[in-house]
Amino acid sequence: MLLFRKRKSLGLESERKQLPDGLWYKCDKCGEILYRAQLERNLWVCPKCGYHFRIGALKYKEIMLDNGDFDEEIAPNLESLDPLDFPDYKAKIEKSQRKTGLKEAAIAGVGHMGGKKVVMFITDFGFMGGSMGSVVGEKFYRAAQKAIELGIPLVAITASGGGARMHEGIISLMQMVKTSLAALELEEAGIPYIVVLTHPTMGGVMASFASLGDVLIAEPEALLGFAGPRVIRDTIRQELPKGFQRSEFLLEHGMIDMVVPRTELKENIVKILDILEGNKENGQS
Repeated sequence: MLLFRKRKSLGLESERKQLPDGLWYKCDKCGEILYRAQLERNLWVCPKCGYHFRIGALKYKEIMLDNGDFDEEIAPNLESLDPLDFPDYKAKIEKSQRKTGLKEAAIAGVGHMGGKKVVMFITDFGFMGGSMGSVVGEKFYRAAQKAIELGIPLVAITASGGGARMHEGIISLMQMVKTSLAALELEEAGIPYIVVLTHPTMGGVMASFASLGDVLIAEPEALLGFAGPRVIRDTIRQELPKGFQRSEFLLEHGMIDMVVPRTELKENIVKILDILEGNKENGQS
């Protein structure tokens, strides 16, 4: 009893309860218990097994840009309307805005990577699955136009498991055409366009601008495709190959160019930009 009272007076018996939430995380792949600060230092990649935790657009911006922020944000105040008066759509948008701190499922702006000026476009899975409605499509188009105007590369980072946003109907599907046109205009202007595919990138996003980059880079084990593997399996009534629609499978079958861990993304993109700049200076297209 005396020992118990001493522990109580020191507060030791309640120490566990007083630990703040979000201090420890369990890796979904290997089960390792990880300290938040450790994950932050390793860019939210498990140091034991390499599992990539999902992160948001603001975190990617912080990781990829030299000063962690845009020098100039593109169309920061655009917000979706509700053209179809879709049930609960406005409420879902408001909930996603509170959850992510974003006004829509994408951010875009001008910044620097390794001292090189770029336009960056990033989607956020936390905002309605990163789905592409009218605002996301418009932001991508404006980002492409800014890259053309300034004559600098466009780097897109996608996490859009939601694909095209059904709540906006045909208006959402039209963004596939708009963003594909933007990618074509980048090509015609000779502007490098690099895409980083993160988990998950699916549906109308993957079927449009996300698959049209000059260089396609993917994070390890990201799910990439149009319909999901369960839907495909149930449709064709056949078992799918191991690792189907994951980054490594797509690389093996020539659908993407590189699989790069998040901890090496920035340096690899900077190297690619160095090569493209060298080719341009030498007169190669």
